[in-house]
Amino acid sequence: MTAQVVVVGGGLAGLTAACELADRGLDLTLVEARARLGGVTFSFSRGDLVVDNGQHVLLRCYTAYLDFLRKLGVAHHIEMQPRMRIPVQGADGTLGSLSRTALPAPLHLFGSLATYKLLSLADRVRAARAVPALRRLDPDDPRLDEQSLGDWLRAHGQNAATIAALWNLITVAALNCDADEASLALAAKVFRTGLLDRNENCDIGVPAVPLSELHGEPALAYLRARGAQVRLHAAVKEIRRRDNGFEVVTGEDTLAADAVVVATPADAAAKLAPDIVTDELGHSPIFNVHVIFPRRVTELPFFAVVGSPVQWAFDRTSVSGLTRGQYLAVSVSAASEWIDLPVPRLRELFLPEIARVLPGSAGQVPTDFFVTKERAATFRQQPGSGRRRAAQRTGTPGLVLAGAWTATGWPDTMEGAVRSGQNAAMLLSEQLSATVSEVAR
Repeated sequence: MTAQVVVVGGGLAGLTAACELADRGLDLTLVEARARLGGVTFSFSRGDLVVDNGQHVLLRCYTAYLDFLRKLGVAHHIEMQPRMRIPVQGADGTLGSLSRTALPAPLHLFGSLATYKLLSLADRVRAARAVPALRRLDPDDPRLDEQSLGDWLRAHGQNAATIAALWNLITVAALNCDADEASLALAAKVFRTGLLDRNENCDIGVPAVPLSELHGEPALAYLRARGAQVRLHAAVKEIRRRDNGFEVVTGEDTLAADAVVVATPADAAAKLAPDIVTDELGHSPIFNVHVIFPRRVTELPFFAVVGSPVQWAFDRTSVSGLTRGQYLAVSVSAASEWIDLPVPRLRELFLPEIARVLPGSAGQVPTDFFVTKERAATFRQQPGSGRRRAAQRTGTPGLVLAGAWTATGWPDTMEGAVRSGQNAAMLLSEQLSATVSEVAR
């Protein structure tokens, strides 16, 4: 008899686990409380436009995530840079860029750093001297998780200028917190895996279609093609142990299961499995400012800004389906000080900043301005967070956890979510195989 498995949660972690388990021929049901799949990566309609809730990007080192997209048949919708290049603008209008060459790591970045105009020559040298020490850090060393990146950088000769114009440019975007609040272990993972270990790892990919067309919709088709049941609007109220299995209680009925993957956010997992998960990680918000201009304001597909609330900006014109003017999305991470501001106040704050950064937008009256907010975009990736991340293997046979917040060794990213889903499927398959072997004996 085929084992019955229930996956609770339809974000990237749950979708990955479900697709992996469906490939193994299990009797699978995926339940999701919302009306859609994709978790915090989703799209919605606004008039004639298709809008992503937030801008997501990837690096070439996101190998598990890219494999997942290949499985779904949508990897060709990623526009990957042949070589990493990030245009960067200073608050004073100084233009620079960070890019790589074909030289082996870490030499692939030194040419760009040597000409990085947002730092003085002395500060460029200062930054370069920290790179060998950063490459020697072991992200798996638990002692690193008790330190902040900011403390480590200052102990290695970095000053306010290098932290603001270089290190935080990456840290805020990748970890959703600045260097003083970031776990050194997670920062070491970001800088080593993403930038310093292999030259091609840092190449940036941007989705060329809305997120729902990249994740939720193709995953739904993939699962249904393999006989899996997908239930939306199905909030799970309780998971109960029963003889040799579980009962997954929704608002409508109770599902019997031989095994369960809990792939919800950490706070929801703590309610469903309070003896296994404690929600101690906290959350960090991200919001996106969406502005539609009647005329184009930049030819760049994306760029970063130092010394402005406009941290990263992306051209969303083509992806959204806009046919006239330009759609710009400004992604703001580590956004605690802004997340509660009303939209009119954010408009007052960001439109002048955008005009300062992009003079071509000055004098243009936007045809639309709106904001999307994710208050719990990531867990707080601060010192000590590593020891508070739950292991995916629980003490309850047949019950495993998935989610970017679990102990994957990766930051809270799409890659971390997918890796957790893959690992959850592997753990569960091993446990089910062991159970079958035991029964056979």
